[in-house]
Amino acid sequence: MVREKWGTKLGFMLAAMGSAVGLGNIWRFSFVAGNSGGGAFLLLYLTFVILLGVPLLLAEVSIGRKAESDVVGSFKKLAPNTPWYLTGFFGIASSFLILSFYAVVAGWAIFYFWNYLNGSYFSSPEVGYEGAFGQFISHSWHPIAWTALFMILTIIIVLSGVKKGIEAANKIFMPLLALILIGLAFFSLSLDGASEGVKFLFQPDWTALSDPSIYIAALGQAFFSLSLGMGAMLTYGSYLRKENKLPSAALGIGIMDTFFAVISGLVIFPAVFAFGIDSSSGPPLVFITLPSIFEQMPMGGIVGLVFFFALILASLSSSVSILEVPTAYFMRILGWTRFATSVVMGAIMFVMGIGVSLGFGIWSGVTPIGDLNILDSMDYIASNILLPLGGLSMALLIGWYFSKSEALEATDFTGSGIGQVWYYLVKFVAPVMIILIFLNKLGVI
Repeated sequence: MVREKWGTKLGFMLAAMGSAVGLGNIWRFSFVAGNSGGGAFLLLYLTFVILLGVPLLLAEVSIGRKAESDVVGSFKKLAPNTPWYLTGFFGIASSFLILSFYAVVAGWAIFYFWNYLNGSYFSSPEVGYEGAFGQFISHSWHPIAWTALFMILTIIIVLSGVKKGIEAANKIFMPLLALILIGLAFFSLSLDGASEGVKFLFQPDWTALSDPSIYIAALGQAFFSLSLGMGAMLTYGSYLRKENKLPSAALGIGIMDTFFAVISGLVIFPAVFAFGIDSSSGPPLVFITLPSIFEQMPMGGIVGLVFFFALILASLSSSVSILEVPTAYFMRILGWTRFATSVVMGAIMFVMGIGVSLGFGIWSGVTPIGDLNILDSMDYIASNILLPLGGLSMALLIGWYFSKSEALEATDFTGSGIGQVWYYLVKFVAPVMIILIFLNKLGVI
């Protein structure tokens, strides 16, 4: 079977940005930054993106391009007759877990978009936004229907292929998403009292740096916002042509990913401060706090409509990369067509998503891990165990299994001074940082 290729290097970069820019940048970044001191968190986040994120991104993409295979096949090809290939299953498992709950949250975003589109959320529902959100997510089948719609959209893009589906979609999604978020940021900055939100985001409270948890939060956000460790970037890298140079692409993806996170902060925090809302509202910030802010804004209903459309675009651009990970693997293993494989994989994830959705309703008493509900339990396993292990295995393959010359050649860094720095970051610094995240999330440190 002839392996598909990206049409252009820009197409790959936009798709990789799409994978990285998702709910993690718009939804997660905002509440983590809000809970972690704003400016001080942002400074640490930017530092870790440079020290950990971009080097690991480059390492992961280089493995895919060198092997020209999926997340399991790449390890089999580059480390033959070793157990290395087993680490590829961390990515396969995490993709099933992540997309099954990711699609549920994205379904919520489509529901909100629909309610802004028909005017229902231009003013507060009778039970308030918090009550309406609670009623919706606990309903037996309404959120499942919206999850199904999101998964159908995701599957259609993936079954259309690398060039005609994923690349073509992201060439539309990413520029459109950037324009929408920049427009929303300018609108948010024009509100009375918005300057306090800007100060919160860009004026560090240095005392916050005395709290060890802020370092782990920033480190984790840098790692997870770039889609590292799951194999999505490795799979996307496997569709690159050998003549496409990697360092500039990886740096560009890292810069744009950070840009989207910061712009999202400029959309949310000026509005939050302008209306006197607690900046550390947590995960409900997007679905409860922001709609109540939009209601008080001039043209707030239109702003809400555009914001949730942007959230859907960001969610779709990420979900297609997550579905592509098992699709690429099972296409090779089973010899199925892309159409059949993507439909079956997507259907399995949707069925898992039904369980996630019911975890807010009739299965709300089900707590697989401690007191965590089904969604949080799946997120815990994927984000705190599988992704760090996947990222660690890729760093160790490049830094310790490959020779130095092989690693530098795979990343187009041969003869480069910057390449020497990159190599030592991946070989020594990245594994230590990933292990710190891993141990902290497990409550060991």
